Parts: sequence; structure tokens; C-alpha cells
Amino acid sequence: MLAIDSTRKMSFNRTISNGDLAIVYARHDNMKPVTVSEGSVLQNRFGVFKHSDWIGKSFGSKVFSNKGGFVYLLAPTPELWTLVLSHRTQILYIADISFVVMYLEIVPGFVVLESGTGSGSLTTSLARAVAPTGHVYTFDFHEQRSGSARDDFEKIGISSLVTAGVRDIQGEGFPEEFAGLADAVFLDLPQPWLAIPSAAKMLRHDGTLCSFSPCIEQVQRSCETMQSNFTDIRTFEVLLRTYEVREGKMESLEIDGDDGSNGSLPPCKRRQRSDGASVVSYPSSSSVMARPCGEARGHTGYLTFARLN
Repeated sequence: MLAIDSTRKMSFNRTISNGDLAIVYARHDNMKPVTVSEGSVLQNRFGVFKHSDWIGKSFGSKVFSNKGGFVYLLAPTPELWTLVLSHRTQILYIADISFVVMYLEIVPGFVVLESGTGSGSLTTSLARAVAPTGHVYTFDFHEQRSGSARDDFEKIGISSLVTAGVRDIQGEGFPEEFAGLADAVFLDLPQPWLAIPSAAKMLRHDGTLCSFSPCIEQVQRSCETMQSNFTDIRTFEVLLRTYEVREGKMESLEIDGDDGSNGSLPPCKRRQRSDGASVVSYPSSSSVMARPCGEARGHTGYLTFARLN
């Protein structure tokens, strides 16, 4: 996705190399992450794709199989990674993630604390937001889950921006070494109110906190706890409706009378009905249509933001 060199400059590697991770895109609902390995092949319903044909190509390239089928090779951006990663826990999706990054006011150079790591969906976007000189410290109480997330961060090229640790933040709080150093804190915990006092100690003056909770009862209790050290407490529910745009065929149409004579409709055929009325018949035609996706997601959770006094 991105690389950080020794001079702390951010660069985007646009050429695919052996060992890189690529997102193989067949269509918007058919994508998978593949590690490019010379000598390996990808086999799907479009045919057999040789990895060796991919090396040296730019991300975004269209590549062909032995049968003439094709897929696109895309860079593992945080947006795409969120759609293809392994779900070790319930994850945050793009609508919530973009809102969190904006409302926490995260910019390059920030230090961000996160708990818990989960599947690392949000962490990848936080890493890009703080790059190239900032850092994300993310914690999860589950050692195996934290280790899997660490492997993913290495795979997509953000390990220099993220440190994944194992810690029960609800029970122990954040490590004291971060006291007063964090610009922003994000909590995704079953009982976030237990970690809010520790988060307050970690934040710089005027730092921001966000807590994600699926239930309004969790939000209410968290807000009560925040009142001691925080101001400007606000809760949001982000709802996203996605539309699918594609070409489709409109069915043939019959209209009584002479409604299409002004030329605004395509060529037509006329016929007389048995009752003597004139019928105008228009043939089927192709057009671009937009309609809501059948898998549109509704409620995911509530985002509560607050600013340290």
C-alpha cells in the first residue's frame, strides 16, 4: 500500500513485485487478496492466471487468463482491505471509519491509541492518516488475534506505522508510558466506560476520544463517565445507502394513442386494436440504471466523540 523509507518520506509503490499483496478484482462483490509469488497460479472461473505475468505490471492493470478471461490487480488500500480481510471479529466499515478519522481530527504526525484491534479494519486507515511520521498503538486482550493482525499489517506494508500489543485495556488501562502523549484515542470495547478514565490520562490537552458501541445502553453509560473529564460529547449513527450502477435492458412498451410522435421516444410501431384504437409500440432498449444494492447495511453501531477538558 505505502512504504516508509529511512528518511521518513512516504512513497507509493505502483509496480507489482514478487511477494507483494494484490487485490484481485473480478467485480465489486468478487475480490480476494493474493500474495504474488513467481511460479504460482490463480485459478477461478475465468481461467488460470500466472503470477509471473503480473510481476512488473502496475497496480490497476488488467490481466488475462489462458482462456481469455480477465481480472484487475488493485493495490491493497485501506478501503479495499476492509472489504477483503479475514473477519476475526465484527469490523468497522467505510462509512464509520471515514467519520472516525475526520471527527478525531487525525493528521500526519499524530499518535493514536486504539483498543481493541480486532480484525484491524480501522487500524489500516488510522495508519495511513498519521503517515509518514505518526504512529498507531493498538491493543487487544486476545493474543492470537493480536498476532494475526500484526501479520496482516506486515503483509500490507504498514508495520512501520503500527505497533500491535496484547493488553486488557478494560482491566489494566493503557500503558503509563503514553500518559499525556496521545493526540486521539479510539475504544471498541464491551464496557468502554471502564477504560475512559485511562484514556483521559493518555490524551494531550484538547485531545479527542471516540467510543464505538453497538447498543445505546453502552452509549448512555459511557457518556455519564465522560462528563468528569470531557466536553463537547456527541453521539452519531452513520447510515450508508449504496447504489449499483450498471447497464440493463428496458422492456418493450405499449402506449395508447400518439404519445411518441414528438420524437422524444425511440422509433416505434403502430397497430390498430380490435376496438379501433391506435397503439404505439416501442422496442426494448439498453440503458444505464441505478438501484439500491440488495446487501445495503443498516445500523452498525453508535460513535460517541468527546474532547478532553
